[in-house]
Amino acid sequence: MILDHRTYTCHPGRIKKHMKLYEEFGWEAQRRHLGEPVIYGAVETGDVNSYVHVWAYKSASDRAEKRAAMAADPEWQTFLKLSAESGNLLKQVNTILTPAPFFGKPKSS
Repeated sequence: MILDHRTYTCHPGRIKKHMKLYEEFGWEAQRRHLGEPVIYGAVETGDVNSYVHVWAYKSASDRAEKRAAMAADPEWQTFLKLSAESGNLLKQVNTILTPAPFFGKPKSS
């Protein structure tokens, strides 16, 4: 399993506009291709102009296949165009995580 951890930072005062745009034009298309995220949430403390989402994949190839299908989806392409035109986003950081060797093992008694 791999986790795709994504942090997006909006220009100050624009996060609500961006989240509304995503809800209206991106959410369904992304879930259709990637499934349900592990988490999708706004940052409450720290950089409050940011939001984070994490997606789980079976492997790097599973991630590549799903993201390629999403990229080809006209509905997703519309969202990307509207997002770029809005100018809401300041930066994006993507991190691929793999579980530590001990994660998920049952506790020994």
